[in-house]
Amino acid sequence: MNTKSFNSLLDFSEHLFKAATAEIFAVHAGLELSAKLIQADAKHQLGHLQPQVGPFPEWEELADSTKADKERNDYVFNADYNPLVRTGELMNSIEYEVNMSALEAIIGTKNIIGAYQEFGTKNIPPRPFMGTAAFKLGPIIAKLLGKAIIIGIGAGKDIKEEIGRELGYIQDIQL
Repeated sequence: MNTKSFNSLLDFSEHLFKAATAEIFAVHAGLELSAKLIQADAKHQLGHLQPQVGPFPEWEELADSTKADKERNDYVFNADYNPLVRTGELMNSIEYEVNMSALEAIIGTKNIIGAYQEFGTKNIPPRPFMGTAAFKLGPIIAKLLGKAIIIGIGAGKDIKEEIGRELGYIQDIQL
């Protein structure tokens, strides 16, 4: 086992300061990457009918009236009629922000159409894309944030490969 000794309380306090600072940067990097992954997955779901994911329902096919409207307007569509894609506005509205004071990442859209599609309405069945993205990526994000915390505890040094394997980290997770 490797132990570290300090020559003075000042040396020890400097080490703690470096570790705390590294923790902040590592957690921020972990939250940023987690948010980017969810954002990318949510955007990728738009345009294709999606299967059930966890508690989130399978997407229903588009209504015949919606398909007819897309055909009438010469909309380029795939076999699924590109659900939730017409102008690209919804896809382009999916954003994220990292709030370090609350230690959270907020991912979503301010476009009201996103809420209608995610949760459904009286006339629109739910076609969740944000919840499913977060659900699918949950295990990877847990490992990613765990690694960020370990990096911070190590004062910014990456964890050793054998410890990473033991904890279940996969090598392509990079902060």
